[in-house]
Amino acid sequence: NEKCHEHYTTEFLYNLYSSEGKGIFDCRINVLGHLQQGGAPTPFDRNYGTKLGVKAVLWMSEKLQEVYRKGRVFANSGDSACVIGLRKKVVAFSPVTELKKVTDFEHRLPQEQWWLNLRLMLKMLANYQISLTEYISGKMEHVTRRTLSIEKGF
Repeated sequence: NEKCHEHYTTEFLYNLYSSEGKGIFDCRINVLGHLQQGGAPTPFDRNYGTKLGVKAVLWMSEKLQEVYRKGRVFANSGDSACVIGLRKKVVAFSPVTELKKVTDFEHRLPQEQWWLNLRLMLKMLANYQISLTEYISGKMEHVTRRTLSIEKGF
């Protein structure tokens, strides 16, 4: 929270990381509350966020112990920069180098989406007029204003 401590403000942390980064990495102010959509976070969201935060700090502590030698940190392996998140119902750390291979940067989406093969069933549940003999590919179709039409079923 921006107001959790009178001295450790968002601005202070930004200045600290910017100064200590010495040009090796960039910083920017990004308050999560400004990014949230859908109203106030639920107790589940807060609890889950706390758990992920704890796991992230423990992971960083372990990594620092692994790469700290003779007063210096040698964090130059592929797994020194990771993103925490769910992968198949398990909290996992994914190296950024691996995520780069499976990400569609233009559309800011994963290249392969597991739920695309469920579209036929979703259309059936939504009472769409569908043909059960027609195969619907699992490729992502990016919607633009030009492709929207009632004749094509949106």
